[in-house]
Amino acid sequence: MAVPEVVPIVYEPRHRTQAIGHYAEGQFLGSVTYAFPEGFRPDDGWEEHKRLFTVLHTFDSEGRHRDSEIWCAGTWAEQQRTPEGPDSVLAQAQAHLAKLLRSLPRRRYTDIAVRPFQLTVDGVLFGMLTGEDEGEPWAELYPDRLGFGPPWDGTYDT
Repeated sequence: MAVPEVVPIVYEPRHRTQAIGHYAEGQFLGSVTYAFPEGFRPDDGWEEHKRLFTVLHTFDSEGRHRDSEIWCAGTWAEQQRTPEGPDSVLAQAQAHLAKLLRSLPRRRYTDIAVRPFQLTVDGVLFGMLTGEDEGEPWAELYPDRLGFGPPWDGTYDT
């Protein structure tokens, strides 16, 4: 069995797929996620390289990638310096995602299905990539690291 042309993703409130659904112009997938630049090898000072991103991908009704709004809220080091309150990197990222989601007309949270896509922003890989894992077809959302596979019912592994 191959990776399907369109990968289903199940909406799960209060979990990693809580910001997905449909809107007036198609589908959307939002997240707040930490990521390292491609090829980065952790060493001393890694905390300055691990960045927190607010991500909003939009797709047409057939699951084709339209656009991505990607914003870096700050680093792991900054989050550790101010871990609580509205000035924390995490709070700023979550507020920015909420603002982006509010901008989508006729937004409703529900299951989606998207086609593989990829883009690189600030050296970080974003997208739905496909391939094989231990000989099995596999799709993975980057940099979130949500993996999808048979039976292709929209549930994910982390």
